[in-house]
Amino acid sequence: MSEDLAADGVARATRTTFRLECGVAVWVDAPPERIWDLLTDAARFTEWNTTVSRMEGRIEEGGRLTIETPSAPGRVFRPKVSRVEPGRAMVWSDGMAPMFRGVRTFTLAPRDGGTELRMVEVLSGLMLPLIAGSLPDFVPIFATYAADLKRAAERAG
Repeated sequence: MSEDLAADGVARATRTTFRLECGVAVWVDAPPERIWDLLTDAARFTEWNTTVSRMEGRIEEGGRLTIETPSAPGRVFRPKVSRVEPGRAMVWSDGMAPMFRGVRTFTLAPRDGGTELRMVEVLSGLMLPLIAGSLPDFVPIFATYAADLKRAAERAG
């Protein structure tokens, strides 16, 4: 599915028994560096991202984040920043395969004088069927996340 995303800001999700994938792509009228600066500044994340109510930690390879979201009140997520290619890509991951694992990938690619931002999250594992009913609908969350980032990056220019 992630290859099929059009850069229109519309989020899409696909689901099978043991895998849920949600993704969004959006074209941003800003250079990759400006978007990267927003994506990697944990202290200012909540200033532009309405899908995150608290973010702590260092967004660098090997860093551990503490994230709270309005869509899961009272829950704290602690993903690890498992891969960083400055200005190009970043991966956050959490959980333990094969039971349950979440992997969020951000990619930035220069395109048409701006940047195509892609964000894809894959949740997978044997526990997914048991917890799927308690998960929020990621489609509007991803669409809002992308729109918030687009707005902040374009405003910063």
